[in-house]
Amino acid sequence: MASQPETQYHHHGRLRVAGGVIPDAITAYRTYGSIENPCIVFPTCYGGKLDSQVYMVGEDKVLDPRKYFVVTFALFSNGESSSPSNTPAPYNGPYFPAVSYEDNIRAQYAVLQKLGVKKVHLAIGFSMGGQQAYYWPVVFPDYVEKYVCICGSARTSPHNQCFLEGPKAALVASKDFDNGHYHDTPQHGIRAFGRVYSAWAYGQTWFREHLYLQGGLYPDLSTFLRERWESGFLKSWDANDLITLLHTWQSGDVSKVRNGGDLKQCLAEVKAKGLIMPSKTDLYFPPEDSVDEVTALGDNARLVVIDTVWGHVAGGGSNKPDDDFIQSQVQKFLEE
Repeated sequence: MASQPETQYHHHGRLRVAGGVIPDAITAYRTYGSIENPCIVFPTCYGGKLDSQVYMVGEDKVLDPRKYFVVTFALFSNGESSSPSNTPAPYNGPYFPAVSYEDNIRAQYAVLQKLGVKKVHLAIGFSMGGQQAYYWPVVFPDYVEKYVCICGSARTSPHNQCFLEGPKAALVASKDFDNGHYHDTPQHGIRAFGRVYSAWAYGQTWFREHLYLQGGLYPDLSTFLRERWESGFLKSWDANDLITLLHTWQSGDVSKVRNGGDLKQCLAEVKAKGLIMPSKTDLYFPPEDSVDEVTALGDNARLVVIDTVWGHVAGGGSNKPDDDFIQSQVQKFLEE
């Protein structure tokens, strides 16, 4: 991986959020390219860190720093921006307040104002990043020209919320989570969380075709679960961060910003041009939801379904064919 720009930190001071206040809120971000170029905002997803964003940023990729000023943002609660794991008492750990998508977007906007960005040419993201991309033209309708939602939605569906209760319950009910007051990594809880989460990340056909073996990297399903899912969360994530960030996902709904919960009316009023790219086999954000949303968005949005067996992770740089297809569609959209 090519060397990355230094992570920068914007201090908001005392920031009011959905569940209270963060006394010294911090947004972590990176910038690529010249501010003289059109600005592209690319926030993280669930399980994403700033290092994760490089799959779409680079001179050989669609978010080319030679053409665009790319700003990648870390979500609150991802362990890089203000989170339960890095906030001092009295808002540490389980005492960290709930944070909404709107809170994140307004904080990211404050960073762009400091940088001198006059307009966002494109807001783009995958999964929770895609939901943030939806929020941008709703929260700041005259500031955003285009947005791309990859494997996300404008509102987290009841089915999606129900899924999230599974891994959450596996973690918080574990014998070592201790209501968020653990002193050491809750091994039992995070391992259980990863296993519950894993099956939903891919399409059924992906498992049936044994693609989890990753061309011989894993000898069997048990090894895949242990090394890919248990290890991934154990190495990189704090348990309270996982729970707080999950709450942000569960509560996603752009119509809460305006229109009083009327999602169709909210989407009908979006001015920016949109590209909505669900995965054909996504179990979190099924394409049927995207069809309804694009219908409400009208002529301002286009639906392109990713024809894949990789399920939800198809949108996050998991495999080259899907990644090439997504980037080619985004490139076409940028050039329109």
